[in-house]
Amino acid sequence: MKFKKLFIPGPTEVRKDVLERMAWPMISHRGGDFVAFFNQLTPKLKKLLATKDDVFVSTSASTGVMEGAVLNCVEKRCLNVTCGAFGERWHEITLACGHEADILQSEEWGMANRIDVVDKALATGKYDAVTMQINETSTGIMNDYHEFAEMMKKYPDVMFLVDAVSAMAAVDIKVDELGMDVCLAGVQKAFAAPPGITVFSVSEKAMEKSRKAKRKGYYFDFDVFKKYAEKGQTPTTPAISLFYALDYKIDQMFEEGLENRYRRHVEMAEYARAWAKDRFDTFAEDGYQSVTLTTVRNSRAISVADLSKFLADKYALQIANGYGKLKEKTFRVGHMGDLTLDEVKELLGRIDEYLGV
Repeated sequence: MKFKKLFIPGPTEVRKDVLERMAWPMISHRGGDFVAFFNQLTPKLKKLLATKDDVFVSTSASTGVMEGAVLNCVEKRCLNVTCGAFGERWHEITLACGHEADILQSEEWGMANRIDVVDKALATGKYDAVTMQINETSTGIMNDYHEFAEMMKKYPDVMFLVDAVSAMAAVDIKVDELGMDVCLAGVQKAFAAPPGITVFSVSEKAMEKSRKAKRKGYYFDFDVFKKYAEKGQTPTTPAISLFYALDYKIDQMFEEGLENRYRRHVEMAEYARAWAKDRFDTFAEDGYQSVTLTTVRNSRAISVADLSKFLADKYALQIANGYGKLKEKTFRVGHMGDLTLDEVKELLGRIDEYLGV
């Protein structure tokens, strides 16, 4: 297998020393060693999210915790706010869980959700929960989650369920200040850790809703997570090696400094956007462009498949084609995790070589 450096929406590049941490010996997940380890990991995650809420780690993909959020927090009807494919997944999950739901799409793909439209929908009083994604990797949109959170303060009885999958650890998310009831992210994106586990916060309001929920299953029962967390454990066998890597990665993030990390992501994004506008065009509307990836509109009508092959075969670099109906109409350049501005410049220089510019 020829390994390539990843500039895709995820998984992202993982440093060798982070991978090596996974080689630590196994310990009993019901023993004192794990309790001591887990009890020092959780405060780090709370610090990252600026929250006093419970923060849990699930051995699952983010989709599993999205399903858990619906099962624990939706009782009456859910509003699924979407501006792309992964927001639509929230809607599919909600319906699959047997709950009534409505989907509220942005005007078109490439546009962000408008807060006044969401506000109008919630004002009907039909909903006891709303889902949204901070960053939509199919379109390259980053919603204004601060404005969204401010609007949500008008609806204290509506559960605020947030997909921060490709945003957490790249942008500042202060969970308590923003009033998020569930905020989740897989660590294979901006954390730059190996895939397979999901970090999520749960407010006390969400915990109360969970305790009253019917037919919420067991694996993602928030109340069960809390009971075990109080003992320094996880409800079921955790992916211990991945937990080791996450803990080590969190320490590296604090060593870099969170503000420095967020600034680095902005610098990479601004450079990639400027390059895209000069060579092609950007797909996401101005003012709502992602900090963690750039979706490039294929205005030159090149073969994205051929470009990807050139980068992979000649330089062992990997970008992503457009997602779903945007395949070949766009391509996506990921710039998150531990990537640097110099590495982004190198990649885009290789694309320039392919273009002959």
